Amino acid sequence: MTRILMVATSADRMTPGTEPTGVWLEELTTPYYAFRDAGAEVTLASIRGGAIPVDQRSVNADGENDASVERYLKDEALMAEVASTPVFTSIDPAGYDALFLPGGHGTMFDYPGSDELARLVERFDREGKIVAAVCHGPAGLVSAKKADGTPFVADRRVAGFTDSEERAVGLDQAVPFLLETRLKELGGKHEGGPDFAPFALRDGNLVTGQNPASATRTAELVMEALQDKVA
Repeated sequence: MTRILMVATSADRMTPGTEPTGVWLEELTTPYYAFRDAGAEVTLASIRGGAIPVDQRSVNADGENDASVERYLKDEALMAEVASTPVFTSIDPAGYDALFLPGGHGTMFDYPGSDELARLVERFDREGKIVAAVCHGPAGLVSAKKADGTPFVADRRVAGFTDSEERAVGLDQAVPFLLETRLKELGGKHEGGPDFAPFALRDGNLVTGQNPASATRTAELVMEALQDKVA
């Protein structure tokens, strides 16, 4: 059975301020259900363990959410998982085929500073496994390195929440850096579609998506990459 490890943010505030943040729920629920429905086993973990903070801006009134979020809000088992996750460093990555990093602005505040997450990304990459991230999830790639010491994203095609999207949501001054700019500074070949439209791409074993609307396509590309490994 295919096994996928999802590591979510534990940051619930945009520091040094007090603006609430967390995971963007659709970016967790859409791939989670896509993987599960395809027969994969999914392990949900987080940077610090415990409850994954959910950005409340990503949850609307009942009936007004993305289909995966609606499903989640009726799924007591997954809600319980989100409320009590293991710290990701407690999980042996040896038996997993892919690493998936959901986004949300919280990731900008704890992914880049986690040396352990950077080492996990590097391990999956060097073992030829899939590394995937959506929206702000690629913040978890910026501190990782290739075996030769160059940035993990250097010379790789990569997508992520764009600078124009960050400005459009009015949080370009709240985040510690602009993700698109940082990916380019690290030598990444950043690509993007129109603001808030679905856009995802695959570069070998690296799969990235631009924004919440890209979560479905990002998950599809992960499954395609996994199938290619079996073929």
